[in-house]
Amino acid sequence: MVKKKRVRWIAEMARKIRAYRELKSQPRDSQKYALDYETMRRPHTGKMLPVLAWHDVRRESRLFPLLAGMRLFGVGRLFTRKSWLTDHTEPSYWQITKVKVDYTAENMDHGRAWGVLTYKGKQESEVKEVDKVMYHDWRLVPKHEEQQFKDFEPLPEPPVRYVTYPPLLRAMLLSQRQAGGGTSGPEEPALPLKRDVLLNKDYFRSQEQERQRKEGTAV
Repeated sequence: MVKKKRVRWIAEMARKIRAYRELKSQPRDSQKYALDYETMRRPHTGKMLPVLAWHDVRRESRLFPLLAGMRLFGVGRLFTRKSWLTDHTEPSYWQITKVKVDYTAENMDHGRAWGVLTYKGKQESEVKEVDKVMYHDWRLVPKHEEQQFKDFEPLPEPPVRYVTYPPLLRAMLLSQRQAGGGTSGPEEPALPLKRDVLLNKDYFRSQEQERQRKEGTAV
């Protein structure tokens, strides 16, 4: 019979206490992402923000400062980002469904949020946590523009006509292209999914005749 393992209750309790103390000693988001707007450094890590981000940091807002000043912390409202507005013509936004605020933070401007993401006009089916809430480029979609964002219908995606070759076959094609005197070039070898010729006996016979014409007939 297998000897039953004896449970060491004191050691198990000590392990749980160490894990709890380690969890409590971790810095909160309000401490980790705190920013000195004069020096553009984070006091917790001492790292300085990139110079290109200084303009947006001074003029734009993070997500939670916007949520903290709204009724029900903005649940049900639409929020977008400056980078989405400038990079895409299709609407991209989050519709907030749940907010968990860090009440220990000053002005309650930290926490976690969940919602439904619509990216480039395509809405996802499930709720997930909002990412990059600490970026300084969040904007609230005004009430009179929400319907315009929601009514957008994305264009159907074009059918896939080409796929990439398998890695080994791709390497062989590139080596043959270089051995033939040409360069690899910027064009990536692609495999067409639809053939424009009919694969019958006449086609293969003509291919064989063309090959013999180029290589010559064995003597």
